[in-house]
Amino acid sequence: MKLLLHTCCAPCSVYCIKTLREEGIEPTLFWYNPNIHPYAEYKARRDCLKQYADDKKVKLILEDTYGLDEFVCGIFKNSRANPHDLEEALLLRCQNYCYPKRLKKVFEYAKENGYDAVSTTLLYSIYQQHDIIKDLMEHLAKEYGVNFLYHDFREGWQEGQEEARAAGLYMQKYCGCVFSEEESMLGREVAKKMQQKGVSPTNKNVRKVIEKTRKNGNLNRENLRKNI
Repeated sequence: MKLLLHTCCAPCSVYCIKTLREEGIEPTLFWYNPNIHPYAEYKARRDCLKQYADDKKVKLILEDTYGLDEFVCGIFKNSRANPHDLEEALLLRCQNYCYPKRLKKVFEYAKENGYDAVSTTLLYSIYQQHDIIKDLMEHLAKEYGVNFLYHDFREGWQEGQEEARAAGLYMQKYCGCVFSEEESMLGREVAKKMQQKGVSPTNKNVRKVIEKTRKNGNLNRENLRKNI
């Protein structure tokens, strides 16, 4: 099987590459992540992946596109006519823009270059919207006529993280975009407050507080405290 594996970063690639190779599948990595900001972060993740791919002797294709303006405009393009939709645009930015923007590019490249199937390391992260990504990939597979190889790589989350740290890979602190960086920083404060109140600071619980705050008003420390 000639597989094109969309790759968001080196740490998320570790378990995916290992699993696929154990199944006799040699993936080609595909880097296209214009969602990652600022540029220093983008460069750190890209360069780490380049080194890791070289170390593991796996082919890597770079669509080396950094574009903060295009990414932010893409998120808000449907909100300009109605400013009241700005908060909704932020809440739904992953499923409405970020995932489609990146994964369409992967399928386009796969179809143009004769790949049999496509997958993504996004299916490894416990922080991503797994079911939405799966549904989108299935839809794109039909649209482009390229198979989608589904794997729930999350089962190897802990194993992959431990191997990534042992290998000295760059471990990022947030998903990628400037909005996720803000949420990550505030999320740590939410988790701390939850612990103080005896509430379990699971990823799901923290995410609920952040989404509720963003939906009801500006996402800042004071408004977050009201929803914990």
